[in-house]
Order: sequence, then C-alpha cells, then structure tokens
Amino acid sequence: MKKGFFVMTIAVLAGCASGSKEGKTYKDFPETRQLVAETLPLDTALFRYPFRVKVQGDKVAMLDLHGADCFLHVFSYPEMRHLASGGRRGEAPGEMLSAENIRWCDEGLWTLDANKVEMTRWEVSAGGDSLMQRERVKLDEDVLRPLDFAQYDDTTFIIPDYSGDNRLCRVSRQGKLLGKWGQIPSSDEDALQNARPALAQAWRSFIDYNPHNGVLAAATQLGEVLEVWNLRDNTHVVCTGPNGEPQFQVSEGYGIPTGIMGFSDVQVGDEAIYAVFNGQSFREIAQSLQEGKDLPDGGKYVYVFSLTGEPLCRYELDHYIGSLCVDEAGRMFVATDINKDEPIVRYSY
Repeated sequence: MKKGFFVMTIAVLAGCASGSKEGKTYKDFPETRQLVAETLPLDTALFRYPFRVKVQGDKVAMLDLHGADCFLHVFSYPEMRHLASGGRRGEAPGEMLSAENIRWCDEGLWTLDANKVEMTRWEVSAGGDSLMQRERVKLDEDVLRPLDFAQYDDTTFIIPDYSGDNRLCRVSRQGKLLGKWGQIPSSDEDALQNARPALAQAWRSFIDYNPHNGVLAAATQLGEVLEVWNLRDNTHVVCTGPNGEPQFQVSEGYGIPTGIMGFSDVQVGDEAIYAVFNGQSFREIAQSLQEGKDLPDGGKYVYVFSLTGEPLCRYELDHYIGSLCVDEAGRMFVATDINKDEPIVRYSY
C-alpha cells in the first residue's frame, strides 16, 4: 500500500510539469487595512536574527538565522517561556552550519541546512525541556543549494531548483532526487537561453504547501511575483504585481539584484495565501547606506491572495516583519521583527 501511494505521489507531482498555466497581473488590492501589533515578551534573550516562526498547538518554534550557539529554539505558546534549544552551530556530525527554514510535522520538527545539504528531524521531549535529533537526511548532490523546503507528505519533500533548468524538485524522505518540474516563468529570453543559473538566483523564492487543499505557493525574494500551483487539478497561476519580475544583472555568472526587495515569507492557509512584502528598492537601500542611515529590516505589508492567486487584501503593519505564522481560525498571526529587542509580535486581523 505504501509503495502504491509513493508511486501515486510521484505521478501527481510529475503531472504538474504539463498542467495548464495562466498568467495574471494585479495593480492594487481591493482593500487595505492597518493593523497594530501586540508584543509577546520572551523570558530570555537568545536571538541575533529571528528569521522564522512556526506555531503548532501550545508550542512555537523559532529559527535564528545567525544564532551564536544554536539555530533552533522552542517556546511555550502563548506564554513564550523558553523550553529547549537545538541545532548547535558547528561542523561536527549532528551540528549545523546554516539554517534556512523550519517546519512542524506530525513527528516533530524538520530543519534544513543548506551548507551541509541535509535535513534533520527533531522531537520535543515528553517533558518539553529538550530537543532530540531523530533523523538526519543527506540530500542528493543533484539538489543544488537547497534554500527552502515544504513537506508534500510523509514520503516526499518539495525543494526549489537552483540549477535554472526547472522550478522545483521532488525529493524522497531518504534524500533522493525523484525528479523536477516547471520552468522559471521569466520573460527574459536571453537569460533563459544563456544565464540560467544567474536567473535562478534572481528568482529565488520562498515556498509553502498546504496538504488540506493541495495548493503550493512560491513568492519571489526579488520583484513581485507569486506562483500558485494546485497539485490536485494540475493548474499553475503566475501572478505579477506592479513591481514586475525580479530585476538583475549578470556578473561573473552571478545574478546581481537591481530592482526591489520583494517577498520574505509565504504561507498557504486553508482559506487564502499570505505573503510578507517589502518593496524597498536597492537604489534606496544603497543611498541610505551611503548616508549612514539604517533602513528597517523586513516588510511592512502582508499581502493576502485567494487560493487561485486573486489579490484580496493588503495589511499595512506598524512593525517591519520578516516572517509570519497565520492562525486562520483565531484570525491572527505571529510575526518576527528583527528591529526590536522584543522580536515577537502578534496581530489580530
């Protein structure tokens, strides 16, 4: 039965390569609302750069992108009492060189280390006071520079492809590359023909998948493009906002950004898609650095799209956030603000 389900999973994902594709553009959102945050004080100072936050039940996991000792921390929720830390920085077996994202699963918590090209599954102890490594998965060498991941089911992960040849990879629970699908939806024909690796860098995207509705979303770190795949009906929608596709120049094989900072996080809910948007131009960022000014890190907007990519609402925030975790039932989301000493905030919407 498991083997049959595994084959079916591969067939479903493979079918996405040949499914229908639709392009959409939007100029604005039909509604804009202002939101004011509630700060959730932490009982301890741990973070250098709180990058990702994921809530599950009475626990919240946080990823510190530049953690001095550990990348991963778990707190009680909503009290924000520190429970455990894991993912010690280092080169030894069981340690991590980097951390890109975290995902709760039925069996615990997955992390991704791009520098070691491996994923680790953690389990919170019964007493809640420690994190234990339960599984380490070395990814195939053909999975180039994995910078994000989503769990499709208990046998398969989805990872963006940075070779430039395709858009996404299918990877087994054992780390084996099962296949790739999709192409970068760029209108830059020259880059598609002659600079695919640089194009893939410029089109770096944050992804999320919701198994309840079969919707997968990818939001570009540069520019303003949201891609939406429905893995059940085999459709693909490319939604482009006013800032257009990621803009870049090729220098020694690398893509150097020249446009704007775009999205920094995305979540596919049961009702809608939520994405953190920045919008600052690299010209503005460079000018501020020359003048000795520090621009806030993160985005001041949460864009909400339908599950088919239609713009629904734009939330304007009183904080600049980098990550969010949405609770649709409670009509709220928890977010990280690296600019504040108390970096965890919560919004009701």
